Amino acid sequence: MRFGLYTPAAVATIGSPEIAQSIIEAKQPLPKGKRDLQLDLDLDVLLAADASGFDLALFAERHLGTDLSAWVVAGAVACRFERMRALVAAHPGLFDPVMVAKLAASVDRICKGRMAINIVNGWYEQEFQMFGGKILQGEERYKRSKEFIKILRGLWREDVYSFEGDHYTIDKAELMLKPASPTPPEIYSVSNTDMGRDFIAESCDWWFVGMPKDADAAHDDVMRSLDAAIADMRMRAERLGRTVHIALNPFLALGMSTEEALADAVQKIFAYDPTNRSPDRTRQIERRMLPATKAGLIGRPQDVRRQVRRFEDMGIELLLLKLIPTAENVQRIGGEVILAA
Repeated sequence: MRFGLYTPAAVATIGSPEIAQSIIEAKQPLPKGKRDLQLDLDLDVLLAADASGFDLALFAERHLGTDLSAWVVAGAVACRFERMRALVAAHPGLFDPVMVAKLAASVDRICKGRMAINIVNGWYEQEFQMFGGKILQGEERYKRSKEFIKILRGLWREDVYSFEGDHYTIDKAELMLKPASPTPPEIYSVSNTDMGRDFIAESCDWWFVGMPKDADAAHDDVMRSLDAAIADMRMRAERLGRTVHIALNPFLALGMSTEEALADAVQKIFAYDPTNRSPDRTRQIERRMLPATKAGLIGRPQDVRRQVRRFEDMGIELLLLKLIPTAENVQRIGGEVILAA
């Protein structure tokens, strides 16, 4: 089993006083000599994770938000990793694929061949409009992403590359900086629609299987749902002669019991909510957190390890963890779950 975590950022992080403060400070100039708190936290947490057995860090991206650019943070932090892979988000329709191919090759070379790309098809229309992009619907959104990935791989592989599709045309492009490794960066993505699963089976290396959204679902129902989804993806990939690796995004919290671990996590989340726990914000956090807590990774370390083994037996190869982002927490998870597994 591989283990990853989200890079602390406003788009992906709850329960962090540093992120809460960085949101407050985002629209103001920083005092002379002071650095954005997000980067300091990222360095603290991710370097601790790298030393504690974690395998991957996701640099998520919210362009219309207060978080620092994912590509900038990945370049600043991931070059110091000794073992972790940097998984950086890219949005087809906002990013040009030739530019992303160059950015990815650059990050891969400074990370000793350990970077990957998370393809985000996009849903936030205002963000796309503001940053010069366009949201596509239905089959066209996935067709664009397939072309985007083909161009990335073509540029990484060929000295001179041309491509003509419905969404992109590339005429004799040259990427003079190639990735660090002969094996190009892997492509990750998430989708639970029928067309989205077909896109992933055809074009991606890794799929983030979605947790069921039913807030009342029992743990065994969640496991059956995940089993069925994994079987479905395997069938789609096998029909195309491909293999797609499976990843999951659960919430992990350790404690003397499930109730204690969950209560402690919830207390930290709401203690550092910069919107002062408004009812709307409370419901928003609960919606974001609740499905991820259904994975059974909350409680005593030995119980969490047992559930990790169950996921491994199902064919899940990566757990990209949602967690309270402190160096102490990732060190504890590293010692009591990852290295002890």
